[in-house]
Amino acid sequence: MLRVVVLGAAAGGGVPQWNCGCAVCRTARSDHPELQSTQASIAVSGDGVHWFLVNASPDLRQQLIATPQLHPKHGALRHSPIAGVILTNGEIDAVAGLLSMREGSPFTIYAHERVLAILRANSIFNVLSDKNVDRRPIAVDQAFEPALPDGSPSGLEVLPFEVPGKGAWYLEGKAHPAGADGVGDTLGLRIADRRSGKYFYFLAACARVTDDLKSRLKGAPLVFFDGTVWRDDELIAAGLGNKTGQGMGHIAMSGDQGAIESLAGLDIGRKVFLHINNSNPALLGTSAERKAAEQAGWQIPSDGTEIVL
Repeated sequence: MLRVVVLGAAAGGGVPQWNCGCAVCRTARSDHPELQSTQASIAVSGDGVHWFLVNASPDLRQQLIATPQLHPKHGALRHSPIAGVILTNGEIDAVAGLLSMREGSPFTIYAHERVLAILRANSIFNVLSDKNVDRRPIAVDQAFEPALPDGSPSGLEVLPFEVPGKGAWYLEGKAHPAGADGVGDTLGLRIADRRSGKYFYFLAACARVTDDLKSRLKGAPLVFFDGTVWRDDELIAAGLGNKTGQGMGHIAMSGDQGAIESLAGLDIGRKVFLHINNSNPALLGTSAERKAAEQAGWQIPSDGTEIVL
């Protein structure tokens, strides 16, 4: 049995964003607090006891408090059911939460060498002692089985694959610690339970849907997919920024080249948007955009949503 908990569904900054007065953020602060969401991350388990995080958002401490499955076991002075963290990119909203895991419980970080190079280059991550936190490189199109803290197999199989995207924005115009080759900056994951054969896909960032990606996702029982913006020029049109979705390495939900249209007809069992920006009108339950997304078979999740395969 494969269990997935959505720890957070929002893009960087969360909902409401601390300095934003857009319609979604205003509504989330006042009339509809249920719209509030932390930054995107999920937890996955094959046995319901040991869990692996996919990305560690800046809101991780809050997310762990809100998720009983991730609490220390009763009677233990120091314990965590988190066996590891799998990173799909090096953005702040994927790695900053690692700093909240510095209190001594052992776990393993799994990430592409390009992301591990970013962690090594920033000395603040040295707070994660080598004695407790192992850092293991993962490679594109090479499946691996994450281990439990005692070294035994977890029963999960994770296949990382390259996704169209871009490197961390804070490195734009600067030398990347791992060099100029961008392969590995943005990964998708296929996560499977070896015992049951159940599996799902996770893509928190994706700039476009390629034929290769379509072939991977076709017939999948569950897909978590980049839902950052509704339309590519959303931030510009709303006066909230000067970058397009594509400029940030994210596909739009709508449009001929958007996620909804591009992934239609692939017989995907359950389609869930993640990494949804506070500017995205699809967050509002009464909006035309939300209705269009749901009519196309897409779900906008709340923090704490649990899915069992």
